[in-house]
Amino acid sequence: MCEEILCFPLSYHTCKFCCSFRRQSLWETPLFPPEVVEKLSKPNEYGVVGEFRDGQIVLGGYKTADPEEEVPCTFLDPQKGCILKPEDKPFDCSIWPLRIMNKDGELVIALTPTCPSIGAVPSQILNELVKTGLGEKILEYAKKHPYIIKEYRAGFPIIYL
Repeated sequence: MCEEILCFPLSYHTCKFCCSFRRQSLWETPLFPPEVVEKLSKPNEYGVVGEFRDGQIVLGGYKTADPEEEVPCTFLDPQKGCILKPEDKPFDCSIWPLRIMNKDGELVIALTPTCPSIGAVPSQILNELVKTGLGEKILEYAKKHPYIIKEYRAGFPIIYL
């Protein structure tokens, strides 16, 4: 949904920041719908079987106890990027670097402050995108799929209430 607009192709495909996770940021791993979890938990068309807990991908491959060590998503190919088709890709990934969050009982759309591509996108463009329909689509999806809502964290700029 946002990939074509918010993540510029060059930085998005070379960076893959949103597809790797430090131990301290495992709360940010995307949440998959139950039907996709079922599909990806067994042999599938992608040739990669994922392990899930409560809809979140369980990442393996950490080699140290360093909280800064990063491991890629199970479905990230180092050369091709995400191997999932749009219909199997988590909503979180589709709206990156936006986040749907619960702040004091209200749904808000916030910007992930650590995304390296953010500096390349003027905040006015992001605000216009969210305020001219994208925000409503995200909120509508979140209301139907509340499991994707993450708790608000300080430092995430709110761009839509």
